[in-house]
Amino acid sequence: MIASYLLPGASVNGYLTAVLVGILIAVVNSTLGLILKILTLPLSILTLGLFAFFINVLMLMLVDRMVDGFLLNSFLTAVLFAIIVSITNMLLFSVLDKEKN
Repeated sequence: MIASYLLPGASVNGYLTAVLVGILIAVVNSTLGLILKILTLPLSILTLGLFAFFINVLMLMLVDRMVDGFLLNSFLTAVLFAIIVSITNMLLFSVLDKEKN
């Protein structure tokens, strides 16, 4: 929901849709995304991980097609959405890790 508030080209219609999108992103990334990352590992090594990020963006666009209340207007919006989600995850995990120690 944070990324949809920050980006004008992204929208999520409600809290339940955001939860569904989060679950679907996790499932798609852990199944299809994992298979694609394994198959394209040499290309990811050559591009220093940039291609793995590109696969994550494609997985977001796939979830966009699967959920009616979730909209990413363009590829650039999906890229920015992925960057915001990555930064948010990094911040949350760093805070949670400090609390654990």
